Amino acid sequence: MTKIDFVPNDYIQQRESSRANLISLILLGIVMVGIGLTFSILKVRQKNVQSDLTVINTRMTKANEQILQLEQLTNKKNIMMKTALLTAELLEPVPRSLILASLTNSLPAGASLLEVKIVAKEVKMPAKTTTQYEDASNKTDTKTEQKITNTNIDITGIAFSDIDVANYIAALTGSVLLDKVGLVESKERKIDNTNLREFKLKAVIKRNLKLTKQDIESLKANHNKTI
Repeated sequence: MTKIDFVPNDYIQQRESSRANLISLILLGIVMVGIGLTFSILKVRQKNVQSDLTVINTRMTKANEQILQLEQLTNKKNIMMKTALLTAELLEPVPRSLILASLTNSLPAGASLLEVKIVAKEVKMPAKTTTQYEDASNKTDTKTEQKITNTNIDITGIAFSDIDVANYIAALTGSVLLDKVGLVESKERKIDNTNLREFKLKAVIKRNLKLTKQDIESLKANHNKTI
């Protein structure tokens, strides 16, 4: 028996075409939604990255500021140290290297220094009275107190005998640098089964001392010979 189809072919083709278009639209919608979600996720990540970059840049800026402040503090410290050293050199009437050179050069044979202390102390001098005349019949007396700086030296050393200690004191007394050289203590001390004399001396740097270039060169030359 022959089956007769009463549906036109054009209708069937149109229906299949509509179905294909619908499927295509659905797939396109799914793709568009996926693209939208992907774009949103990328946008969120971009914002997070931008936020992290902002935080990093802020930290780097603060770190650079701290480094700059540290460099400024270091420079100020170096300047202050140089100023302090320069001030100390100006305040010292005689460089300590020359004092040590003089003490070392004057040592008798076999003697040596154990300790040297150099201390600058401010000393108040008796007040001086100065007279000022306001007019021919009126005068006022003003007392002014003077302050000077004494550089005291404490010397500790060892020698073979008291004669060597006495010779050392005599040599220091004749030095161009020192004044008021005196013996504080001299006692026996045994080192490696040898009886020696441990001595302690005191001295001061001469006031208003002005060393000539020849004096300085002589002290340095003698010091270099002993090294």
